[in-house]
Amino acid sequence: WVNGERVGRDYFTPGFTDYKKRLYYLAYDVTPLVRPGQNAVGAILADGWFAGNVFSRGQKWFGSKLRFRAELFLEYEDGTSEVILTDRDWRGAEGPIREADIQAGEAYDARREIEFSRPGFDDQKWHPVDLGAEIKPAVFEAYPGIPVRKTGEVKPIAITEPKPGVFIFDLGQNFAGWARLKVSGNAGQKVKLRFGEMLNPDGSLYTTNLRTARVTDYYTLKGGTEEIWEPRFTFHGFRYVEVSGYPGKPGMDAITGVVVHSDLPITGSFESSDHSLNRLYQNIVWGQRSNYLEVPTDCPQRDERMGWMGDAQVFVHAASYNMEIGAFFTKWMRDVVDAQHESGAFADISPNIGTQSASGWAEAGIVCPHRIWKAYGDTRIIDDCWPAMNRYIDFMVGRSRDGLQPPLGTYGDWLNVKAPLDLGYITTAYYAYDLKLMAEMAAATGRPREAERFEKMFDQVRAAFVRAYVEPDGRVKFPTQTAYLMALRFGLMPDEKRPAAAAHLVKAIEDRDGCLSTGFIGVSYLLPTLTDVGRNDWAWKLLLNHRYPSWLYSVDQGATTIWERWNSWTKEKGFENPGMNSFNHYAYGSVAEWMFRTAAGIAEETPGYKRIIIKPAPGGGLGFLNASYDSIRGSVKTAWRVKDGGIELDLTVPANTTATVYVPALDPAVVTEGGVPAAKSAGVKFLRADDGAAVFEVGSGSYQFVAAP
Repeated sequence: WVNGERVGRDYFTPGFTDYKKRLYYLAYDVTPLVRPGQNAVGAILADGWFAGNVFSRGQKWFGSKLRFRAELFLEYEDGTSEVILTDRDWRGAEGPIREADIQAGEAYDARREIEFSRPGFDDQKWHPVDLGAEIKPAVFEAYPGIPVRKTGEVKPIAITEPKPGVFIFDLGQNFAGWARLKVSGNAGQKVKLRFGEMLNPDGSLYTTNLRTARVTDYYTLKGGTEEIWEPRFTFHGFRYVEVSGYPGKPGMDAITGVVVHSDLPITGSFESSDHSLNRLYQNIVWGQRSNYLEVPTDCPQRDERMGWMGDAQVFVHAASYNMEIGAFFTKWMRDVVDAQHESGAFADISPNIGTQSASGWAEAGIVCPHRIWKAYGDTRIIDDCWPAMNRYIDFMVGRSRDGLQPPLGTYGDWLNVKAPLDLGYITTAYYAYDLKLMAEMAAATGRPREAERFEKMFDQVRAAFVRAYVEPDGRVKFPTQTAYLMALRFGLMPDEKRPAAAAHLVKAIEDRDGCLSTGFIGVSYLLPTLTDVGRNDWAWKLLLNHRYPSWLYSVDQGATTIWERWNSWTKEKGFENPGMNSFNHYAYGSVAEWMFRTAAGIAEETPGYKRIIIKPAPGGGLGFLNASYDSIRGSVKTAWRVKDGGIELDLTVPANTTATVYVPALDPAVVTEGGVPAAKSAGVKFLRADDGAAVFEVGSGSYQFVAAP
């Protein structure tokens, strides 16, 4: 604070990192807050991730002694300057915040409020500060990410009173943040706020899935006037707020939900004629908003909230459509590199809290930089991560056995639906995929020899994979859906056997009564692989399926975010396993990649969208679908409608780009643009007929193609 005014809009600064290896600072322009004469500067410290509860590690994992360091740089009109530093003259004391923990919650006693950052404040009863440094990080640098901020508010839709004096506020939406309390009463009265995602059958707050996280805030009134309070150093994942100890009966305005997450710009929009599909997309975005909070967490509610690598890598492609994630991942990849084990293995959680490495989780160290490069055309993240990625490959080479990999980790295809997959199969397949991506990134960054080396290594691993796992008829040794998906998607299935393998994949789906059986790993490859093998019909069936397990099944159960399990709660059976049952877990939302890339037809032909592919895939019985993506080069928009047996396709291509457009039509002659034959339309160049579509090239601008039936 400067002269009683808060500096900036950011929360949880300087962010979550491995504080023993890296500390960040943030810079703010405080010119409007500084005035002639006396000025006062102050700060409030809380445990945060540094000294607070972290996963199952408890408190003080990184350290225990909180520190604040600041420099106030003043530049005067006469050209001189002055720097005022935090030093031994600073003094400290405890204030109204009695407890503050990210998992446990915050306790605030308004009777102890202090106007501590105003000129003239008497701090003589305060104590000298401790200048000793508990940790000396190897790196001290400017914060490179996107700070956490308030991004919206949610109003209650209902209040119930399951027990006398206990009120439940239903905010109608699951999200991450906190509650703003409005209350009037006597000094010393204490209001208790508890948070949960669901209700028990008796209408009480369901908290069993929170495990050891207390998730409770307390506010003690100072009395006399209406009081408005919200916490500063905790966040919760919730839809429902339980209020007890409230003076009188609260009105609807007593609680307001405050949405909090890393302030990433929204870049995607999606709407179709299917209302359930639209709700699914909203759930995906809410899940990303809730979990992209400083690091890509797995969930925002229970005693976890860590940067799980597996969740991050399977979702990053979808994430890049929904939000502008470049800076967010630039910061997090530094956490990933810092978390790398001495062996070269990437950790399964970053920042590292002493966990293992696991195949499918470690891959975030390679998959995420690759996706950021493809989405934004910026190779700096590749260069920054290149030494660490190479160390990981060296680690994998060292444990290779004739091209095959022994199991790495224990997770496998996490939360698969009774379709476990051999860990050696998964590890070998991902090893090959890593080599394939490394070859692409080496070529993109001017490393031709390394690109050639990785390509040769990929060929060797593919040959070993085929010998070990692929049968002559295109079957795989472990015939789960995920096994076929990895072999086909990663380019491991020989070309001559791909049609047979694709047929076996479809058979594996049919054997599950037309439903998926994939877990966290396989689900991200399911629909894209079906598209790769020419089975968009099955991709649409799976996407629009309402039976368990499916994306729309949870929508039908009332989900407002993506759940950890397809059946985390059902109308017939109630709650699933409470020990692992988050109602805000974004991994299965990876399907948004297919929704944009294939259903809407928006994809990069070259990294950074200099050249764009517009190739929509109408289907599923939908009457229309509209989508937009604010790429690094501008907004790309598509809108298709099924009309009178034909297809209308509107599209917008941003400035200084070109697009290859696939208009669904067997005969190019029936395609018009702007009312004239498309091949003769200004700015439209006919290229070829391909894959059931007439293919055109267009420059920037807006176009309307019509394919007659």
